[in-house]
Amino acid sequence: MVRGPKRRRSLRLQGFDYSQPGAYFVTICTKDHLHQFGEIRGNDIKLNERGSIVEKIWKEIPDHFTNVTLDDFIVMPNHIHGILLLDEPPDCRGTACRAPTVEKFGKPTKGSLPTIIRSFKSASTHLINRLDKRKGISIWQRNYYEHIIRNEDSLNRIRRYIQENPIKWSIEPENLSRANE
Repeated sequence: MVRGPKRRRSLRLQGFDYSQPGAYFVTICTKDHLHQFGEIRGNDIKLNERGSIVEKIWKEIPDHFTNVTLDDFIVMPNHIHGILLLDEPPDCRGTACRAPTVEKFGKPTKGSLPTIIRSFKSASTHLINRLDKRKGISIWQRNYYEHIIRNEDSLNRIRRYIQENPIKWSIEPENLSRANE
């Protein structure tokens, strides 16, 4: 039996238009969950140079995607959590705005959540590799986790989760330093 190329399983909600206005909670993890961006001291994150690059690139997202507003976010030692608010693109007119724009692998949709995250990951990886004087080394896992925020209560719960993330670090399963306890 001949098998086709192995297909990556998508974590996205099937058929959902990720370019439509709304609030999205995103978690992006480092490759192999390696601690690359700093450390937790007490209840705070102390970013290293790599972490500062990630924070800077995240804050610059609205400079490159004018339909995006940033809400709460935090850079942790091995991941980033953030809330992105997507508005209608400024050049959106007529029926083109109502046409489905479901992104397919390899075919980016302008202003969509996958395009925004791809751009963020690419830019931060490029600058970190330049800092480390190397080329082509992956910083991030291949995919990311997202959650569509549907109401104000959910938005407030997620904001609280982001703000409390450093405080809960010592009980976090992804905190690899716990493996030595």
